[in-house]
Amino acid sequence: MGKKQKKPGTGKQKTERKTAKAEEKKSRREEKKISQEDDIDAILANIQKEEAKKKEVHVEEHVPPPSARCNCSVTVNPLKETELIIYGGEFYNGDKTFVYGDLYRYNAEKREWKLISSPNSPPPRSAHQAVAWKNSLFIFGGEFTSPNQERFHHYKDFWRLDLNSNQWEQIQLKGSPSARSGHRMVLYKHKIVIFGGFYDTLREVRYYNDLHVFDLDDFKWQEIKPKLGSLWPSPRSGFQFFVYQDEIFLYGGYFKDHVSDKDGSEKGIVHADMWVLDLRSGEWNKVKKLGLPPGPRAGFSMCVHKKRALLFGGVVDMEVQGDVLRSLFLNELYGFQLDNQRWYPLELRKGKATKDKTRGQAKMALQSGGSSTKRKDDEDAPSEFKETKAFKAFDLEDVCHNNSLEMTEVDEEDCQQLANKVTGKLSIDDQFDITEYSSNEKRDSQSMNSEAMTLVTTEVVKPCGRINACIVVGKDTLYLYGGMMEIGDQELTLDDLYTLDLNKLDEWKCVIQASKTEWVEASDDEDDESNEDGDINEGDSEEEEEDGNEEENESDKGILGVEDAAAILRGEGRKLRRKDRRAKIDQIRAELGLADSQRTPLPGETLKEFFSRTNLYWQMAAYEHTQHTGKRVASRN
Repeated sequence: MGKKQKKPGTGKQKTERKTAKAEEKKSRREEKKISQEDDIDAILANIQKEEAKKKEVHVEEHVPPPSARCNCSVTVNPLKETELIIYGGEFYNGDKTFVYGDLYRYNAEKREWKLISSPNSPPPRSAHQAVAWKNSLFIFGGEFTSPNQERFHHYKDFWRLDLNSNQWEQIQLKGSPSARSGHRMVLYKHKIVIFGGFYDTLREVRYYNDLHVFDLDDFKWQEIKPKLGSLWPSPRSGFQFFVYQDEIFLYGGYFKDHVSDKDGSEKGIVHADMWVLDLRSGEWNKVKKLGLPPGPRAGFSMCVHKKRALLFGGVVDMEVQGDVLRSLFLNELYGFQLDNQRWYPLELRKGKATKDKTRGQAKMALQSGGSSTKRKDDEDAPSEFKETKAFKAFDLEDVCHNNSLEMTEVDEEDCQQLANKVTGKLSIDDQFDITEYSSNEKRDSQSMNSEAMTLVTTEVVKPCGRINACIVVGKDTLYLYGGMMEIGDQELTLDDLYTLDLNKLDEWKCVIQASKTEWVEASDDEDDESNEDGDINEGDSEEEEEDGNEEENESDKGILGVEDAAAILRGEGRKLRRKDRRAKIDQIRAELGLADSQRTPLPGETLKEFFSRTNLYWQMAAYEHTQHTGKRVASRN
C-alpha cells in the first residue's frame, strides 16, 4: 500500500499550532518560579545571614526537651559522663520536613536541659556523625532537605565544638572525605575514623566504602586504600561502627544494587555481615556469626559497654499478600561479646518478689469484687471507648510507654471468674465501638472489672520498636533517645528518653515520655499546570490521530513520559508522601536509565566530558540503530 497523503497545508498548520502551544507552555513554566521552600540555596543563604548576626554565646537554662526528631547525634560529654550533647536531626509530619541545627546539653542527674546558641554555628543537618575527644566535639557531613523534599544538599564540612566555651570552629583541610550522609564515624585513640555513606542527587544514589582517618594530633586527613587482593567491605550506609581495643567492628548496613543494566532497575539489599578492621595494618577480616545472632534488619542502633556491644531496634519488611510489604519495628536487645565474638539475646532480669506481690494483689482484688477500691466519683470511671479501623488520632504515649504487658501467674479458677464478670458487660458493634452503659450500676461494674484487670496485669516499661534511635553509654547507664516508627501509613518521629542500668539489667526507666505528634495527610490533588499540560497533550493526540501518523504519536508519548518524570523530580504534579515519592523516583530512575552512567552524566560532569567518556557507547548505539534500519531499507528494494 502506498503511504497516505496529507491534505495541503495540514502539516504547516499543525506545526504552527504546536509551536504556539509549546511557547505558551514554556512561558508559563518560566513564570512559575521555584518556591522559597524548595530553593535550598536561598534557604542556606538566609540561615548563614542569620548566623552572622550572632555576636556571642547564649546559654538558655531550664528549657523544655528537644522537639521530636530522628537522625540526630547524641554524644556523651567526655568531661562529664552524666551529660548528653544532642545536635541536629530532622522531623517529618507527613507534608513537610524540618531540619534542625540546634544544640542541647542534658544533665542526666538533675534532668535539666540547656539550649546553646553560638556564633559561626554549622548549618542545620541530619544523618551526620559526631564524636567527642578531650574537651571537643567533632561533627562531619550530613544532609539538608528542603521542606517539600524536592532538593537535597550533602555536606562535606568538618566542625569542632569547644565543650568549655561552646564555640564552634570549622576545620578546613585538604584530603577530607567527599560529601555524604549515612556514614559512620568513631574515635580510635587520637584518631577519627570514617567509613561508607551515600550521596543522593535524585538522578542516582552512590554508596561508598572508602576509609578515611583524621589525626587529632597532626590535624591531617589520610585515606586508607585497599591493598591488592585484600578483603574489603562492600559499599553501604546505615551500618554500625564501634571500637574495642585495637579493633574496629562493622556490622550490617544498606545498599541499592543494580538488578538489570537494560532498564537500570535497582533492588535494596540489607546487609547482615560483620567485619573487623585492624587499623595498625589497615586490613579487614570477616567475622563469623557465633552464638544466637539477630536476624537481618535495617535501622538498628549499637553502642559499647566494657567488653560487650549492645544492639537495639531495627525494622524488617515482611511480604504479607503478594507484593504487599508490612514493616515490623523491633525493640529487641542483643549483646555481642567482644572478647569471644559471640551473639546472644539480652533478657532483663525480673525479681521474683515483685511477681509474688502482684499475684497476691490480683487474688485479693478478685475475691473482694473490687468494692474496697471503688472510685470516689462515677465520672472518673471510663464510660466510652471508641476505636475505628482507620484511626488518625491516637495517644503516642500509650503506644511507646505501654508497649508490652506481662501477665502474672493467676490460677485457672481466678481467670474464669474474671472472664465471667467481664463477659456480657461489653457489646461491640460493626464499627468497633464499645457502647456506652445505660445505668450507673453498669458503670460501677465496669470500673470494678477494670481495676481487677489492672492488678492482674503488670506493666513492663519498655521502649517501642523503632529505627534510627540514638543510644549511648555513660557511667554504666544506657541512654536511648528518639527514633522513628510507623503506624499504618503514618511515620511517627519520637522524642522519648529511656535509661537502662547495664550492671543490673533489671528494667527500663522512662525519663521522658513520647509526646503526641500531629500527622498531616497528603493531598492527591494535582496542580493547575499538570491539568493544563494534560489538556494540551490530549489535544495533540487528537490531531495526530487525524493525520494517521502513528510513529509520530508514539514519539510524543515517549516525550510525555520524560516530561512527567521531570515534573516528579521537580516536585510538580501529584503531591505524594515521602515514601511514595521516593518509590516513584526510583521507578523513574529505572525506566529512564538514570542509574546507567553510560547514558547519564555524572554529578558535576560537563557535557563535553560526558560525551568524551561515553563516545564508544554512543557509536555502538548508533551502529545498532542504523544497521537495523539498513536491513529494512534493503528488503524494500
